[in-house]
Amino acid sequence: MADISLSGAPHQVDGIQASYMAQVQRRRLYGGLTLLIFVVLMVSGFNVADDRNAGGFWEGLHQIGDYPADVLSEAWEKRADLPALIAKYFPALVETINIAAVSTLIGAIGGLFLSLLGTRGLAKWPLLIPLFRRISDIMRAVPEIVIALVLIFVLGGGPVPAMIAIAIHTAGALAKMFSEVSENTDLKAVEGLASTGATWSQRMLLGVLPQVAPNYVSYTLLRFEINIRASAILGFVGAGGLGYELRNSMAWGPGRFDEAAAIFILLFGTIVFFDQVSSRYRNRLTEGQGQ
Repeated sequence: MADISLSGAPHQVDGIQASYMAQVQRRRLYGGLTLLIFVVLMVSGFNVADDRNAGGFWEGLHQIGDYPADVLSEAWEKRADLPALIAKYFPALVETINIAAVSTLIGAIGGLFLSLLGTRGLAKWPLLIPLFRRISDIMRAVPEIVIALVLIFVLGGGPVPAMIAIAIHTAGALAKMFSEVSENTDLKAVEGLASTGATWSQRMLLGVLPQVAPNYVSYTLLRFEINIRASAILGFVGAGGLGYELRNSMAWGPGRFDEAAAIFILLFGTIVFFDQVSSRYRNRLTEGQGQ
């Protein structure tokens, strides 16, 4: 019997190996077909967009460096005026940072409540969990610029529509991130507080937030970086801040390219500065949590 079982083992190994190789070949085939479909869709989508464009992409490709070259050349000719221009547009930069900061704070508070109300095991009304999750999905699905355009039509141009638009999108995005963190919390503390008669807000404040606070703050800082860029972009549609000044200087054309260069320097320096500061604090929070 032992000889029979040993003699049949190589055939079993060969069968397993053949089955494994067949699965590998099948996965490679599916992967290749998926890649081919993706390439076809990308090429066809590019062709459709190129046909609908005012000018052909390939015809204008050789001119891609003309505008940056004009901006840099004029800025270099008027380089003595750059410090004064930077000081001139610094209040617009402060406005952009204020828009990002206030919208991040409001969005973080909204995302906190949406995440706690939409997390299984923590929600105050478990039957409404799908509702709060769909609300957060809708809030982050609509781009900030679309919300801002609607609000500008209603409220007029200025920083308020930009702040509201970014805050709505931020609340939806952070609700998703916060919810994923909250789902991994230890519920023993929450159950212990519930056994003492603590209210839902007390259970969240004392049992959940101390566990998830480092990750919450880390995600909020990351979102603040993103919102600085978003607030600058929204300025192009009349939402105020540095983006509004940049749009005006770029639309004016030659003669004000030095102003565009000064605004670019301010915006780039601000983004790099806050990126480094927030990255440093996020690393401290995650390292402290790991310890």
